[in-house]
Amino acid sequence: MAESNVKVLGTWASPFVMRVKIALHLKSVRYEDVEEDLLAPKSELLLKSNPVYKKIPVFFHAHNPICESLIILQYIDEVWTTSASTILPSDPYERSQSRFWAAYVDDKFFPALRRLVIGATEEDKKAALAEVVEGTVVLEGAFGELSKGKAFFGGDNIGFVDIALGSLLGWIEVIGKQCETKLVSEAKTPRLVQWADCFSAHEAVKDVLPDVDKLADFGLKLRAKILKALAPTN
Repeated sequence: MAESNVKVLGTWASPFVMRVKIALHLKSVRYEDVEEDLLAPKSELLLKSNPVYKKIPVFFHAHNPICESLIILQYIDEVWTTSASTILPSDPYERSQSRFWAAYVDDKFFPALRRLVIGATEEDKKAALAEVVEGTVVLEGAFGELSKGKAFFGGDNIGFVDIALGSLLGWIEVIGKQCETKLVSEAKTPRLVQWADCFSAHEAVKDVLPDVDKLADFGLKLRAKILKALAPTN
């Protein structure tokens, strides 16, 4: 049974929503899942609770809305401190590095993935693919530094960067199949391959990551909606 004052407004296919759910699972916090249909007009609840960005996820705690997935993760980590699982490291420098690499995922890596899907021309998609491949190599290096030889970016346990990047794994697989390219491969990113397997099998994660075929079908519908919105009007 969900805690009466904890809700997640989002959709099953959103990697940003997955982040919030994984964090709550790590902290053993039960919540109400409020589904937002991304293929339909935005709900009144979304527009009211996130009037600035009008985007999911929105996290409700004690009826207060909190927006932006990375901010929500930090909030959850600070509020539910009795759990054995901590999302951000206690050391200030290590915490700053976790925030840096999570920001890299959102500001550099994810936008390139998105352009790979909705690029207007083959040249656009080719450039985006090069950025994504370069990004996986950069993240492979970051994993070596942050993990210190352990299973996760966070060391022995899933941490901030694990959740930020791991929430994209389903989409990485879907987009890779569409491009006929393995975006995370043994040849170029062997440590990320091992990490992805460990992350996906984790108890807090395995029930959150969606079925890849279902995600691919949803992706086609979402892509059509995005391209229609981007199309010039006469």
